[in-house]
Amino acid sequence: MPRELTRNPVQKIWIPSKEERPALPSQSCIPPLTNSPTVIVMVGLPARGKTYIAKKLTRYLNWIGAPTKVFNVGEYRREAVKWYRSYDFFRHDNEDAMKIRKQCALAALRDVKSYLSEEGGQIAVFDATNTTRDRREMILNFAEENGWKVFFVESVCDDPSIVAANIMDVKVSSPDYLDCNRADAMEDFLKRIECYKATYQPLDPDYNDKDLSFIKVINVGRRFLVNRVLDHIQSKIVYYLMNIHVHPRTIYLCRHGESDYNLKGRIGGDSGLSYRGKKFSSALRTFLEEQNIKDLKVWTSQLKRTIQTAEVLDGQYEQWKALNEIDAGVCEDMTYEEIKERHPEEYTLREQDKYYYRYPTGESYQDLVQRLEPVIMELERQGDVLVICHQAVMRCLLAYFLDKSADELPYLKCPLHTVLKLTPFAYGCKVESIFLNVEAVNTHRDRPEDVGRKGANPLMRRNSVTPLASPEPNKKPRIEGPDDRLASSSSLATALCLASDGSAPQPGQVSRLFCIFSFAAAAAAAAAACVGSSA
Repeated sequence: MPRELTRNPVQKIWIPSKEERPALPSQSCIPPLTNSPTVIVMVGLPARGKTYIAKKLTRYLNWIGAPTKVFNVGEYRREAVKWYRSYDFFRHDNEDAMKIRKQCALAALRDVKSYLSEEGGQIAVFDATNTTRDRREMILNFAEENGWKVFFVESVCDDPSIVAANIMDVKVSSPDYLDCNRADAMEDFLKRIECYKATYQPLDPDYNDKDLSFIKVINVGRRFLVNRVLDHIQSKIVYYLMNIHVHPRTIYLCRHGESDYNLKGRIGGDSGLSYRGKKFSSALRTFLEEQNIKDLKVWTSQLKRTIQTAEVLDGQYEQWKALNEIDAGVCEDMTYEEIKERHPEEYTLREQDKYYYRYPTGESYQDLVQRLEPVIMELERQGDVLVICHQAVMRCLLAYFLDKSADELPYLKCPLHTVLKLTPFAYGCKVESIFLNVEAVNTHRDRPEDVGRKGANPLMRRNSVTPLASPEPNKKPRIEGPDDRLASSSSLATALCLASDGSAPQPGQVSRLFCIFSFAAAAAAAAAACVGSSA
């Protein structure tokens, strides 16, 4: 028996599979999103939101497929100095403390090197104050030695109310102040800021730092200053930072009401709501009235089942094509049993790696993440929003807010007739699951038992992957007239000019192939003449 053939997604050739079932490529074959590693260097005084930006940016970059990790120098300092006593540790004339702080920064840089050089990382976020040119020069030299790009993100804030709110919300509850009351912690931290101010050298776009790549975020996004953006990743960083805000808001995610296709176990399609799906729409309206949300925006997909769910709600709603369910291609309108019977290889491939698998003529979860990026950007800009969407779409959105990996994303539970209430906070997102007491079928499919969890894999989210599914079924070309017949014959002749093993014809084959080509051309000319005479 010949061995089964599978397609290598990177080299775009067919290779024998060593296993009985179709084999997927190892994730190490997936090309990186960036052409060289990048170090994002945070800059700014304490309590300016640097760690908030670093963590949020890291979550976004991981979600779009660029393996990213934060290296917080403050954590290295707490590991080196077990007991924090007072702001005196941060005085610039405290020589012993300055040595410790520099050693902590170097230790963090060594870990950055390991992550980018050995662990498959593409982007490292160096989260520290980095307020002096000497410290930034040290980082630049280290990056140059290793062939990395550097992009600075400086957070500048001169609004005392914002700084005070940040200290009270985050800093007084940090490990440095575990056994300290809030008032004393606030006083000590303000003195710590003054220690940094004494030596603070902001990025200078006009003279000293005009050749560096950076963005200044001023007063939590009221203004921005961008300097020398050099590549795709840097432009995406700038675009993202110019869209986020810190105002309190709530995001509600839910699927459409139960559909007729849900009852039949069919995927995709554009079916309407079932009787229980319509009951859910009414229950959703009651729930929103009880929440008493002012200026709530409602978004749906352009498919019938989400629109019917929103029609019952009071007020307007906005339709997004980007929110349409994942395209199942040739498997649309089928049950999973039918897919297994008609397309057994596709069924097996998807079971092996649900995130990267792409339906023939359809989409993968990875494709869906890229399609939903504009939705995420707009959600970051908005206040309170209700998104009525579909199971795969909701999984992708939820993975962004909860920082879930590509391995976890396709198996997140998003049941019908349940609203997920997301409340973003400083370094994360709170989730409440609210079932609206309308029964529905369970459409969740657990991870197959014979497919092990990959665990934390820094290469899981790399993009630019050729479809992992087998090729589309061969379709007979339509031949409308003589021109098409000639083109078809020409294509046939080109194919015949290749040897059976795909190589160029040998000298002894040329005359025979020329005769075949001449015969094909003559046949095409005769057919054209017949068409002309009959006309």
